[in-house]
Parts: sequence; structure tokens; C-alpha cells
Amino acid sequence: MSRLVDIENVHFSYSEDGPEILHGLNMTIDEGEYIAMIGQNGSGKTTLSKLIGGLNIPTSGDIRILGRSVKEIPVVERAALVGYCYQNPDHQIFLNTVEEEIAYGPKNLGLSDDEVEERVVRSLEAVGLLKYRKEEPYFAGKGERQKIAVASVLAMEPKLIVLDEPTTGLDWRDSCNMMSLINTIRDSGHTIMIITHNMRLVAEHAKRAVVMSGGEIQIDGTPKEVFRHEDFLSKSFVKPPQITQFWQRVGAPGEPWTVSGDAVRPVREHFEKSNKKE
Repeated sequence: MSRLVDIENVHFSYSEDGPEILHGLNMTIDEGEYIAMIGQNGSGKTTLSKLIGGLNIPTSGDIRILGRSVKEIPVVERAALVGYCYQNPDHQIFLNTVEEEIAYGPKNLGLSDDEVEERVVRSLEAVGLLKYRKEEPYFAGKGERQKIAVASVLAMEPKLIVLDEPTTGLDWRDSCNMMSLINTIRDSGHTIMIITHNMRLVAEHAKRAVVMSGGEIQIDGTPKEVFRHEDFLSKSFVKPPQITQFWQRVGAPGEPWTVSGDAVRPVREHFEKSNKKE
């Protein structure tokens, strides 16, 4: 995998006299990664993601996208490299029809009408909303509005897509549909970063988890590695999934970290072996 993002000694304050929010962060992101940013509110994860997306600029230090400093990349070009989906899609949607919303970004890239149309159709097909292209987005349900926001980012064909709490406010079915969509997007070649408090989502989907606390990166590894830091996670008000907590209590080897697939089978086998020993 080739390097997509380099974060080098990044500090950030929202104002010259304000408190420092991020303190000397260092991190890299490779193309094709699926990263979950986790930590309590105020830990700095959303601030960092907005810096990566170019919505803010580091106070000091630098962030490079494909080797270029975000300070030197024009705003429109930044949007074509890193797409950012807000937690509340209503902060992102502002046009009268779904197709206008999706076409807005590509038009600002200076693409031809035919290219814009191709991207609108392709993006709406990806999220399953092509038949709603003439509808007003404000009358759609929360799950559909989330998908419209994702489609508007997809239409820019960014290298990295950042999704802030992509399942917040969604019921179970819409949450599953959203995560299935995100997985499909990742499989199509995009790099994914999600910001979430849902640890089951992290365990079942992300390949890498980054824990932030106090404006610093505290832990960075696979979800399985990260969830082993139970004491630190507790201090950071992060609770691993229940199945993970269960395995930590019983201390069994080969622990599964999700509730999907064959997770129940090794649980049964572990206790069957224990009972035979007794």
C-alpha cells in the first residue's frame, strides 16, 4: 500500500489566544485502510479529521496528502482528495433536489455536463437512491439523507472518505445498511476513516483503531490489540463490545472480537474443554 496521509507534529488551536486542542500528533494513513477514530467527546478526533479534510489548517506542524501540504492545496482540490461526511447530514445538504446536491461538487471541479451526469448517476446508484434524483432531500428519512450526503462525497471521487458518526440516529436496519454501503465503498478502492462511539461497529468493520484522549493519540493498532487495553479504555470512557468484555473476564485464548460469524463456537468449545478437565 502507498502512503496517502502524513501527519507530522500537528498542533491546533481554534484561536490565537485559545487553548491548544491537539498536541503534537504524528500518524500516517495508507491507501486502502479502514480506520476507526475512537475516544470520548472532546478528545480531538473530530478536530483531527477536519484538519485531514482541510476544513481547518494546523496551527503548527503539517499534514500532507499524497506528499503535498494541505496548506498548499486549493480548497476545491482538497475536496477531491478528502471527502468529509458530517454527523448531521442536514449540515451538508442545502440544494433543492437530490441530483442538484450530488452534482454540486463535480460542477465546481469544472467537469463537463456529461461527466457531471455520469458521476451523479454512478453515485446515486452506489447508495441505491437513483430513483429519487428529482426529489427534495429534506423530505427523506434520516437514513436516506445520510446516503445523499455520502453520495455527494462519492461524486467527488476522493481518495479518503471521512464519516463522522455514520450510524448516529439510525435504527438497526438503517445502521446495517449504512455500514454495508461503507464496506462496499472501501472495497471499491476508497480509504475509509470513521469517527464513532459504537465499539461493536469498530470490532466488526474497522481494520485499525486509533484511540484519542486529551488531544493526543494514545493507542493505535488493530481493534483486537486496542481492546486489550481495558484499564486505559475505561479511563477514556470507552467500553469494548460485550463479547470482548466476556472473553477478558474468562481469560480464554483465541478470543473472538465480534458477535458475527462463528463467534459462539469457540465459546462453547472453551467451556467444554474446561468441564472435561474438571
